[in-house]
Amino acid sequence: MTELLQISNLSICFNGGPRVVDNLSFGIREGQTLALVGESGSGKSISALSILRLLDERHASYPSGEIRFRGEDMLQANDRRLRQIRGRQISMIFQEPMTSLNPLHTVEKQISETLALHKGLRNSAARKRCLELLDLVGIRDPESRLDSYPHQLSGGQKQRVMIAMALANEPDLLIADEPTTALDVTVQKQVLELLRELQAKLGMAILLITHDLSIVHRYADRVAVMERGKLVEHADTETLFEQPQHPYTRMLLDAEPPEAPPAISAAAAPLLEVKGLDVRFPTRKSLLGKVKESFHAVRDTNFTLNRGETLGIVGESGSGKTTIGHALLKLIGSTGRIRLAGEDLGALNQRQFRPWRRRIQIVFQDPFGSLSPRMSIGDIVREGLEIHDPDNDASHEQRVIRALQDVGLDPEARHRYPHEFSGGQRQRIAIARALVLQPDLIILDEPTSALDRTVQKQVIELLQQIQSRYGLSYIFISHDLAVVRALSHKLLVLHHGQVVEYGNAEDIFEAPEQAYTQELLNAAFFYQTPSTTN
Repeated sequence: MTELLQISNLSICFNGGPRVVDNLSFGIREGQTLALVGESGSGKSISALSILRLLDERHASYPSGEIRFRGEDMLQANDRRLRQIRGRQISMIFQEPMTSLNPLHTVEKQISETLALHKGLRNSAARKRCLELLDLVGIRDPESRLDSYPHQLSGGQKQRVMIAMALANEPDLLIADEPTTALDVTVQKQVLELLRELQAKLGMAILLITHDLSIVHRYADRVAVMERGKLVEHADTETLFEQPQHPYTRMLLDAEPPEAPPAISAAAAPLLEVKGLDVRFPTRKSLLGKVKESFHAVRDTNFTLNRGETLGIVGESGSGKTTIGHALLKLIGSTGRIRLAGEDLGALNQRQFRPWRRRIQIVFQDPFGSLSPRMSIGDIVREGLEIHDPDNDASHEQRVIRALQDVGLDPEARHRYPHEFSGGQRQRIAIARALVLQPDLIILDEPTSALDRTVQKQVIELLQQIQSRYGLSYIFISHDLAVVRALSHKLLVLHHGQVVEYGNAEDIFEAPEQAYTQELLNAAFFYQTPSTTN
């Protein structure tokens, strides 16, 4: 195999500031998969974007180094030459397909664009190639999806469309930036196996950027580890996992979540009881507003939760996990019985339910999207107190400080704004906002899905400490079964809105009874990392 891409002593600066990437060097051979790993901010994506010169060069500069593709220095290439290479010889799957796909254009138009630009295919020829690509990436009934817009596709389907666009011209190098972030474990496995099959078929090289080392161990040939813009270790995959040399690499490998949560007292009192929970969304109404057709999102769901206990809810996208959380908070309509601390909440209207909102809080999946960019951290955490406890205004500041201390943040951070914090810190702020009201129950909706493993481990330990300190109960919604296993005492498995398995979490993880649960677990732990040698 010959060297396809060679990066030598590459440094990157923004606006003349310090180097965010410093003397980076690595190579990728034809047909090889190189994984670029490290925590958020280590310089992985910036380095990958530099290969195609996608950084805004009004602000980005390259004080030193070379990026040679088939011997040609990309840093010296003019715009015309870069347009010839982008999407044809080097393609990229971006981290977030929803923001990378144009919401105003159909799937067919977006895939056809690169075919027209590089191969001159149009009309029926382009449509035929689009169908071939959608079939290649495993989208069922591809003809029906050509006229779909991104918002009409699931997360896995959007990611497959991104892969189809990237593979349209059969590139020599595919840059895959977190290609499976926030995907269900079953879809994640399908996407990665698909990339492996296409790599073998097309003979392309892959630069895989990810924070999930279990994926790296199964799919990469070599691994390059970055820390704060510098390459700290570079080795073949088996050597790096069995004999990591750098302390940072060992820290990354040791950041796997624990296999079980701390035990709770057998005498713990019941807190939440849900019986016959049903949620329907109207899909078609008559002229007078009468519902004629509806989608049954959650069907006859039953579970109980004790004080100090965690219930994990798992299942694929669209299975009804988040819908259950929103129904408990009365953010959507539902039927069935919901009893909290002995009180029947199902019959309460929104005004009657309002005092109960302080006892049930939620941490949303995307902390950046759920934190107002115009409010300081102190104002964000204080907002719930001003609504639910306006008479004790004098104590609000101290309660905000205490909540920030509880989640491991400097109280002085309350004067700053969300954009000034990392993803892990923003998640802590979201937890502090929920915690400041001293609730009985916190619903955690995918709180760790986009976090590095090291930060995930910190958040898991934080949640366990808070639960132990205050006797909180959690409902933990996630597709990451390793994290669910670390936190959950009970497990509820959903499939198309129906409960397929429910019971003690460890019993289900050790011996799942239902075929669907077995499929989820097999996909989740298919590429689990082995224990490392320290």
